[in-house]
Amino acid sequence: MLNIKTTMTAESRRLSPMPAAVAAIVATALAVVASAVFASFASAQAPITLRDVLRAVNDSAEVRLARQAQAGAEADVLSADHAPLPVLSSKLSQIDLQNGLGAGDWLGRKRIDKAIGIDWTYERGDKRLHRTSAAKSLVAATAAEIQETQLQQMLAGQAAYFDWLAARERVQLATMMELASRESVSAAQTRLKAGDLSQQDASRIEIDAARVGVDKSTAQLDLARAVVTLAQVTRRSDVAAASVGPVEWPTVTDYSQPAAVVDEAATSLIAMRGDVRASRERVSAATSALESAYALQKVDPTWGISFDHYPGTSTRLIELRVQIPLTWGYRYQGEAARAQSDLKQAELTVERVMRDARTELARLHEEAVAMERRTESFDKDIVPRASQVASQAEFAYKRGALSLTDLLDARRTLRTTQLDALAARADLAKARTALMLRTDPQRVLR
Repeated sequence: MLNIKTTMTAESRRLSPMPAAVAAIVATALAVVASAVFASFASAQAPITLRDVLRAVNDSAEVRLARQAQAGAEADVLSADHAPLPVLSSKLSQIDLQNGLGAGDWLGRKRIDKAIGIDWTYERGDKRLHRTSAAKSLVAATAAEIQETQLQQMLAGQAAYFDWLAARERVQLATMMELASRESVSAAQTRLKAGDLSQQDASRIEIDAARVGVDKSTAQLDLARAVVTLAQVTRRSDVAAASVGPVEWPTVTDYSQPAAVVDEAATSLIAMRGDVRASRERVSAATSALESAYALQKVDPTWGISFDHYPGTSTRLIELRVQIPLTWGYRYQGEAARAQSDLKQAELTVERVMRDARTELARLHEEAVAMERRTESFDKDIVPRASQVASQAEFAYKRGALSLTDLLDARRTLRTTQLDALAARADLAKARTALMLRTDPQRVLR
């Protein structure tokens, strides 16, 4: 709560009396200022949470491209699931150029054989069934790829989010370091004027403070880059405004549930992955394509019928015809060999995807456990000891029991340790979230 209070002593009232009208104006102005401040606080930027980022990336450009690929695959099903279209034909024949066409109109009396007919190819070997089955399998594959694309975008989004949080905290930590270094420079200048510190030592303290200032500038640049990256990933324009304020790290628990990620218990978990399901659907599509290639060996006859009109002979003639491709010397061996090669490639792809999925799951689990140990070591051992050493160095230096070199070394060690601990916390958050997204993404999104 913001308290705006005006005090006026009796002497000040006597020296500068305030009329009632002026007092009312001042009170009104103060009320306006207070209301403006409260309004600015009320309209402060709401924090960006991990769930906000994960939900925002579900509609990224990559995901929309994957959805369009699925729409195209669904259109391919419509193209595949129909019989060959009939062909309408017409002709003029028996045109006698030597004796003439005779008198009368062109349609009814001139001696010209006029015909109109229709032809239709009859498919054999279940060709339509096989190509439709292949197209439907590709639809299922693209649908599974959408899931994998969404997950990949969420992995990129969570990494950008935690980089953003770490960059914000790094700036805050660098700001506190800079304030402490300025106080050291001020104290050094005071001691220098009192003759208690040499010019060389004062310069070394100023150089160390300048390095801290450069570290702060670098941290601010990293934050600007993190803001741009997170804004691009989430397509939000309020990331910079949300960068102001305390940093709140989300808690992702139960990250070590799949302890035995390399045994048979992980098979069902891996089978649910989008990339694994997509590769298996592509095997089904390749199998149907192979059956379709074999079906080419069964020739498709084309049946036709036409109605002829020839004045002088008959005005009602019927023609029946059939056309059969002659596969002499070629039984579509090339198409069959190509389909067999595609099927083998699809099967090898499943094997590779399964291997990579199992390796990735094991790696994510090991990273989460290792990052947990690393962060715990920093929080419980390294940072407290570095802080204690720095405090002891400050105490000893003030009493002349420690050299300036050792003091500056202790300060730098503390700064480096704090930054390393912050990086370890960010890596742990990334590892935990990545493992949760791979094992139970709904738990993160809830």
